[in-house]
Amino acid sequence: MIVDIFIPCFIDQIYPNAGMNMVKVLEKVGCDVNYNPEQTCCGQPAFNGGFWEDAKVVGEKFIKEFQQDRYIVSPSASCVGMIKNYYPEMFHNSALHNEYKQLSKNIYEFSSFLVNIMKVTDVGAKLDGIGTYHDSCAALRECKIKQEPRTLLKHVRGLEIIEMKDTESCCGFGGTFSAKFEPIAVGMGADKVKNALDTGAQYLISTDASCLLHMEGYIKKQNKDIKTMHLADVLASGWQ
Repeated sequence: MIVDIFIPCFIDQIYPNAGMNMVKVLEKVGCDVNYNPEQTCCGQPAFNGGFWEDAKVVGEKFIKEFQQDRYIVSPSASCVGMIKNYYPEMFHNSALHNEYKQLSKNIYEFSSFLVNIMKVTDVGAKLDGIGTYHDSCAALRECKIKQEPRTLLKHVRGLEIIEMKDTESCCGFGGTFSAKFEPIAVGMGADKVKNALDTGAQYLISTDASCLLHMEGYIKKQNKDIKTMHLADVLASGWQ
């Protein structure tokens, strides 16, 4: 199977290893991976900031870069959620109406693609220690992803997953929310990190690097003893 990959701008700039590890896992489970180097952004930052016309320009570029009728896999549920849920608002009855509908049908978040399309639950990963999983708002609420990452983590050898309190609560990032309402965002992040630490976990894992970025900033500033990991990094552990 040939799959296209969409690497979000913040993955490319801040967490490139998560993107590379996603590619390694996809190749291991039998996918031929195609990457279009012209891709940039789905338009979500501008959209969330209220700049819909600017977001539409970026979105038009995105749609034109993924014209092949094949699966598109991304290591970010928030970007997938943007395309599935908000492109219809921007491109309904436009010249790109059919193209965005096809794109919305083809794009999948990484864990959902592995479990629901490839029917894979064990990629042969190994990571010793205790981990806890954070449900990002985008994955849980916009993409309806709950069990898929947990199913994959359950099969990581040596890794014990302990659920934290209020795992479905927001970490406080919320895109521009964390910039506009910093004290509230920091407080929410502090609660999330405390709940993760209370499990005794060494690893705080999520499908969304944006959440991890927010919590990692708090963890480093407060010198907390826990490591953030993207799901792709966990699944690429122990066999590379």
